[in-house]
Amino acid sequence: MSTQRFPLPDVGEGLTEAEIVEWKVAVGDTVAVNDVIVEIETAKSLVELPSPFAGTVVALLAEEGTTVDVGTPIIEVGSADASASEPAPSGAPASPGDSSGGSTNGEGSGSVLVGYGTGDAAAGSRRRRRRAEEPAAPATAASKPAPAPAPAPAPSSAPERTPGIAKPMMSVPAAVDGAGAASSGTTPAGRIRVLAKPPVRKLAKDLGVDLASVQPTGPGGIVTREDVVARADAAEPRTLATYPDDDQPWLASGSVTNDGRQTRVPVKSVRKRTAEVMVASAFTAPHVTVFRTVDVTRTMKLVEKLKADRDFADVRVTPLLIAAKAALLAIKRHPEINASWDDEAREIVYKHYVNLGIAAATPRGLVVPNVKDAHRHELLPLARALAELTATARAGRTSPADMSDGTFTITNVGVFGIDTGTPILNPGEAGILAFGAIRQQPWVHKGKVKPRWVTQLALSFDHRLVDGELGSRFLSDVARVLEDPAHGLVWG
Repeated sequence: MSTQRFPLPDVGEGLTEAEIVEWKVAVGDTVAVNDVIVEIETAKSLVELPSPFAGTVVALLAEEGTTVDVGTPIIEVGSADASASEPAPSGAPASPGDSSGGSTNGEGSGSVLVGYGTGDAAAGSRRRRRRAEEPAAPATAASKPAPAPAPAPAPSSAPERTPGIAKPMMSVPAAVDGAGAASSGTTPAGRIRVLAKPPVRKLAKDLGVDLASVQPTGPGGIVTREDVVARADAAEPRTLATYPDDDQPWLASGSVTNDGRQTRVPVKSVRKRTAEVMVASAFTAPHVTVFRTVDVTRTMKLVEKLKADRDFADVRVTPLLIAAKAALLAIKRHPEINASWDDEAREIVYKHYVNLGIAAATPRGLVVPNVKDAHRHELLPLARALAELTATARAGRTSPADMSDGTFTITNVGVFGIDTGTPILNPGEAGILAFGAIRQQPWVHKGKVKPRWVTQLALSFDHRLVDGELGSRFLSDVARVLEDPAHGLVWG
């Protein structure tokens, strides 16, 4: 009898080693091609390996619980001579010494579907355990393993296995239900075994789905085809967002991982620049933030009046417009906040113009274009400038010049329903105002509790340039205009 060794194969997961979890055969067992001989565990899943040879197990070359490199022999199988390995003719009884599954008691027709065995699985399992307990005789060319004790008669409803028919690639279960699915159980090491039929395992492999990550819905906890398809759909890469008129959309330049769970995008374009300037700002300028809660009911009434005004018919009027005008008026009263810190020259630069930046969220990231010389604009021109600025940003046509030389910024976090925040300064600026969501809530007005429109303001400033008093006075003036826009007539 010649012998062949089966090396641990590459299971197609890009791994170089695996752990032997459980042997499904013992020395002296007879195996057919595609019989499951061992269960291994890789870094990703449990895998059952089928035998590439037919014959008798001569030796198990790796113990359970050991880690084996790919290409290392793990089992040795002795093949019988040619006359003994040929399947019996159709309808002919199997020889008494045939261990390939032929009937020895005359029961069963021997006609089965290809790939499905018919022997009593529990009895087969008991036979293997009994053989494993017996001392194995030395395997030589002149000796053959002693025939196994005759198994108990199979139930009359189960036909005997046809000689030469390969068993499916399934683990040998302790019990089998009526549908042929293995009942749930655990390995000797305590690991929960993933239950799935061979076609489902093949589908999972083709789709790149780890069976251990699938939630089973089949009877007895078996993974069904639908379970695998659903898991594959859940992990399918989603369409990446792109940006109109952008010649290099930053998301579209990303690569999706094999399992579809991640997209890795090179840091470049707007996101790279944003990261650089935010880190530089956060760790260069000492940030301080002050807050103020404001009754903006009169501002809301003004917004409604402006919407009905024919002069404002062609522009979008929002509370942000009034907040921008309030900030410009407060800068006029406190010009020291309109400054920058020149680290190289060791100078403070006070600017006699206001380039008012409006932070805009776009699919490419955060951009902060600014309205040039915003201090020169009255309310209607300011409304038109803000509308043009935001439309240009959303269309992806904001030029570097539009984002340069800003002196003060407003970020409208209220549009996302956020009450307030602690914004980070735009580099080269001394202040940034966060404008929160406007909500109707109980408020004490003229000694009585009434429903009023209320918002929160937050001002972050560079403490090298702006002291706490200056920052507080500035924010207080912005709040006063929002509380009563008539102040704008006095301060304008």
